[in-house]
Amino acid sequence: MFTNKRLFLALYLINVTVFAVETGPNLGELASEQMIKQWNTDVFPNGEGLPNGQGTAEQGKLIYQHYCLSCHGLDGTGDSADELAGAAHSLTDNPPDKTVGTYWPYATTLFDFTRRTMPLNAPGILTNNELYAVTAYILNLNGIISTETILNATTLAKIIMPNRDGFIEIYTQEIE
Repeated sequence: MFTNKRLFLALYLINVTVFAVETGPNLGELASEQMIKQWNTDVFPNGEGLPNGQGTAEQGKLIYQHYCLSCHGLDGTGDSADELAGAAHSLTDNPPDKTVGTYWPYATTLFDFTRRTMPLNAPGILTNNELYAVTAYILNLNGIISTETILNATTLAKIIMPNRDGFIEIYTQEIE
């Protein structure tokens, strides 16, 4: 009798497992080809992977006011989200100010991060031109580029950020 209960329990668990796998939790929907293409983008520190497009800080100010100001505050000084500019302290002060100008080592990372995650309520809606423009605006707020600088794949990759050397490079060596 004890063996019959085990057999019944085993068959029951197999049936429940197969049913669960076949039906799934019915959460979300399958990612479209467009969505996968949007996510499958890599931008490297040297600018490899940056898309076509261009923008200036002047153009970026309007985009910032529309999409970024409500979270990042006036002129990037922070609100419900982190400050992007206007650091009053260095990284070695207590507390440190981790703004784009004091902390980020590569300008290309700012573009990539913004493209992938912003605006928070609708990531991926900004065009390449809008992304270059808002990146230019944030870099301008940090005193890294002038208002007239035209950002594109070539010029963005050439920007040397103030904290470029503030990170440790990891070297790999072959073991002989």
